[in-house]
Amino acid sequence: MTRWFDLIADRKVIVCCGTGGVGKTTTAASIAVTAAQAGRNAVVMTIDPAKRLADALGVNGLGNTPQIVDGPWPGTLAAVMLDTGETFDDVVRRNARDAAHAERVINNRFYRNVAGTLSGTQDYMAVEKLAELTESNQWDLVVVDTPPTRDALTFLDAPRVLSRLLDNPIYKLVTSNRGGVFQIANRAAQTIVSQLGRVVGASVVDDAVTFFQSFEGMEQGFRDRALATSALLTQDATSFVLVASPRADTLDEARYFCEQLTSNDLSPDAIVINRTLPRPGVDATRAATLQHQLNQTSLESASIALSDLIRLSTDDRQRVQELAALAPEALLLTVPLLASDIHDVPGLIDFASRVCEPAAD
Repeated sequence: MTRWFDLIADRKVIVCCGTGGVGKTTTAASIAVTAAQAGRNAVVMTIDPAKRLADALGVNGLGNTPQIVDGPWPGTLAAVMLDTGETFDDVVRRNARDAAHAERVINNRFYRNVAGTLSGTQDYMAVEKLAELTESNQWDLVVVDTPPTRDALTFLDAPRVLSRLLDNPIYKLVTSNRGGVFQIANRAAQTIVSQLGRVVGASVVDDAVTFFQSFEGMEQGFRDRALATSALLTQDATSFVLVASPRADTLDEARYFCEQLTSNDLSPDAIVINRTLPRPGVDATRAATLQHQLNQTSLESASIALSDLIRLSTDDRQRVQELAALAPEALLLTVPLLASDIHDVPGLIDFASRVCEPAAD
């Protein structure tokens, strides 16, 4: 347990990643609870629009502002569920020249239609929300619960995607046409806008152009914040925790997440394997002997179950070791299969108490 607490004690950001159904949200919430128990001010943020985090914490719902969760700890625990549109509004207000400029952008019909739905917006707003939480100086630790999808770590690339958008020639043509989009002076912009107008309608294009022209002047603020947060994610103060279960399919997904991290020049600091089977006190040879001795007795089914448990447990350990070999420097931790799901803080505290390093074979 000591190394687990050390990991939590000296980090500023912990990002939990993994496929769905492996207890990733429970792990993220448990990390935050453990930090609060250690006297730290911790907030756990979920990018997943489902209500798994609220369920794990036993609260009715979460919003875009940190909600304090009471519990038996000297520190503070809070939770946030990312609201992409609301976060985008906050970013606009922070980077606008003044309140009137901000409202002009926020009230634009094009902005209202795409603020929460445009491809990549959620990833960038997750980066923004992380920056907001870490820069507030209110929280010692921010725990990020990523979505249960294969693209859960795309927010790592969000700053680069944003830079490519702001450097796009079409964007520059539209925003540089200060004299008006439809003036002859900027024939390139006029051609692009006219073509778009025939496809999606002139009013939609007018709204889009008005939005981009209103957005002009805020780009550098967006870019600087994104790059600063991207740098934070690569620092020693940030750890990535890979969550998996011993099943073969989820371990395949865990390998994929390892590859994603590697492609970003990162690696997991810890691998948490949830729902591990217990290790019986006898080996396969002894179990086979017991099964033979108990054949055609009332204990025959129990002896068969013991042999099956040993086989499954051995197979699980083998697969876990293969995963651990992909990140040999990572702390390998296991949590046993529990009797029920976790829906409250006492359950999270119990979960944290069961996290341990696996016994050597």
